[in-house]
Amino acid sequence: MSRNSSTIWLPRSRRAPAEARRRLSVLLADFPGGERFLDSGLLAISELVTNAVLHGTPAGCLIYLALDVDPTRLRIEVHDARRDRAPVLSARGLDDETGRGLHLVKSVAKRWGCCPRQPIGKIVWCEVAE
Repeated sequence: MSRNSSTIWLPRSRRAPAEARRRLSVLLADFPGGERFLDSGLLAISELVTNAVLHGTPAGCLIYLALDVDPTRLRIEVHDARRDRAPVLSARGLDDETGRGLHLVKSVAKRWGCCPRQPIGKIVWCEVAE
């Protein structure tokens, strides 16, 4: 494992976002200048992993998290086992209690997207940059 990347298999549980945030914090603390990606990265990773737990990962499956940082950007990839449920930026009303996560990711990320994962599933990713 290089000093600028980290991967981990996460359980499909409500504890997964916290573990993902810990992994990101350690990676950025060890990378010179990594702290400038911390706040946006913590928000984005929380939302993407939470979505994978709630919507993208069937019971009994794991979530794969891949992180990579360089001097210009932080890349977060969340791999789950459901290809049939792509992330959707949906319009929400002021009284809706859910559905704003991807809007938050979009607001802090320079780029984000979703692509198929072989042999099954999808990868939802974002890049945080200055």
